[in-house]
Amino acid sequence: MVSIDALCAGLRARGHDPFCIAPAMPHYRDDDDGAVVRVPSLPLPTATGYRLMLPHVSRRMRERAAQMSIVHAHSPFVAGSLAISMARRARVPLVFTYHTRLEHYAHYVPIDERLTRDIIRRVTLRFAEAAHAVITPTAAIAEHLRSIGVRRPIAVIPSGIDVARFAAGRRNQALRKRFGVAEGASMVLWVGRLAQEKNVDLALETAAALGTDGTRTIFVGDGPQRELYEARARALGAGGAVVFAGELSQEALPDAYASADALLFTSVTETQGLVLAEALATGLGIVAVDAPTTREVVGRQAQLTPPSPAELASAVRALLASQSNDSDLRARRQGDAARFDRDLSASKVLRLYETVLAG
Repeated sequence: MVSIDALCAGLRARGHDPFCIAPAMPHYRDDDDGAVVRVPSLPLPTATGYRLMLPHVSRRMRERAAQMSIVHAHSPFVAGSLAISMARRARVPLVFTYHTRLEHYAHYVPIDERLTRDIIRRVTLRFAEAAHAVITPTAAIAEHLRSIGVRRPIAVIPSGIDVARFAAGRRNQALRKRFGVAEGASMVLWVGRLAQEKNVDLALETAAALGTDGTRTIFVGDGPQRELYEARARALGAGGAVVFAGELSQEALPDAYASADALLFTSVTETQGLVLAEALATGLGIVAVDAPTTREVVGRQAQLTPPSPAELASAVRALLASQSNDSDLRARRQGDAARFDRDLSASKVLRLYETVLAG
């Protein structure tokens, strides 16, 4: 997970020794530096890239647990149960970061969605109450946790990104050409998992509307429903206006943002939206569906609209027509991204660790 990698990098830069326990992923190998311990996992019964971690504690995990000062959990399910067990075994505090509005992922579970959402809320509440402190990336999500009954201390700490790396992104004409963007045409970027919870249908309908102007929308990312969305784009008559670029490496992303003329953001299920922070760091203009967390992250640095293809397309057109090569505007966006710097985020998390340990 990108935000966890950023936190670990920030902690290491301050002389600490974080290590991660994560599910084993097929065909994925970590650097052999001992920083990640993989636990056996199984695929979920639906088409998704997520894995079900098995409750297995290896000798290596027990050895590392003996060195821990604090346990920081990022999921309330099997990984969370392991975190509670290890924290109790080592007699150290437990901190929980609530990254994901899990009830919006209920469609991945092959039982009644309403029942699944209720179970998820109960599990989240119980796990949060088992922690010594909870972190949310936005105040809106802290309010959500309060609304379901969480009474533990909640710290609002944005998930960090490598702001300097994204700010170093450069416009790349070869990349635009590779994506089929014609000379003088506009390129709109959409970044995320191709899955229902990301509101991809709305993005495709907006891209179809923009395609009538010759604008090309590039969908960066992959997911369990990619083929469905490719078919949907063809059905909308947007085949020539849409490019499914697949996943890009973290190294390639800054140039992708910098090579675009606007970011289209349609998800309303995020707890923060790292994509928004990454786009701000490159100075890219943003058009997004209005939602409390999105509003909190981008402030006045984006055009926010209702979830309507026509209104989103109109806002993109207005952005493309108004910004040209305004270097001051890009600099203001980049300046606003400084609050998402991974070192700043790591410093805030460390202060929370110290408070919890002292208490």
